[in-house]
Amino acid sequence: MSISETVVRERVSRALAQQADKIADRWVQLQSPQSETGSALTETELREEADSLVAALASSLATGLPVNRVVISYPALRQAVTELSLRRARGGASPTDTSLAVLALKEALLESIQETVDNSDELLSAALLVNRLLDAAGALSFDTYVQGREEIIRRQSRQLLELSTPVVRLWRHVLAVPLIGTLDTARTQVIMENLLQAIQEHEALVAIIDITAVPTVDTAVAQHLMQTVNAVRLMGADCVISGIRPPIAMTIAQLGIDLSTILTRATLADALSAAIQITEASSWRPTAPAAR
Repeated sequence: MSISETVVRERVSRALAQQADKIADRWVQLQSPQSETGSALTETELREEADSLVAALASSLATGLPVNRVVISYPALRQAVTELSLRRARGGASPTDTSLAVLALKEALLESIQETVDNSDELLSAALLVNRLLDAAGALSFDTYVQGREEIIRRQSRQLLELSTPVVRLWRHVLAVPLIGTLDTARTQVIMENLLQAIQEHEALVAIIDITAVPTVDTAVAQHLMQTVNAVRLMGADCVISGIRPPIAMTIAQLGIDLSTILTRATLADALSAAIQITEASSWRPTAPAAR
């Protein structure tokens, strides 16, 4: 005897509504062994998640949305699954543990349905519906977890880039950026943003870019330097590149890279001396006489 999906949805929705506390408690209990090796969520936090997800599941089944689309299309349910996954991603749980935590709700829900349904056909139909519903929720939690971790990694990578490229105030109106390691597009962008912001904050007249610790300078690195120099000039400041060692000077000459428009110095000390001269010249520059 076939059972209509409408009837099955009503049975599952009723079980979720009438036994919400029992289902939530059982789900928290099932997750306890996982939480020891997964996320560091407390039992209270797990219960809050359980209450939110069980309530969203109950209300989602009252809609006319197809079961295989309800997780994606019903805002409250999608939000509950997404927040659960992101919270666990931030807590350090693995994506597998996060998906298994969502799927553990199957067992808790089916136990409650089994207590209220005697008909074996109806119980089978309910089990199939719950599987479809929570498999979709598990897949969404996995995708959300991966996206959340990627965002965390991108943010941490940018923070590391900012820490590895500090902007230092050497003198009044003089800033320096000591570069270490290889320059690439992403790092150049961070350097440029931080340097331009510092120029505005400190009203700098000169920015020194020290490449003493940059192992090699090729065409790509030279282009990145030129972009940064041009951006600094647009801010009204001069730019000095220091750390031009003999091997780097030879490489630049052999590659035919034209740095003739940029002030360069062999050492940071020489660059600072040049920067002080520039700032002093700027401060003593005569102003135009007032019109009579």
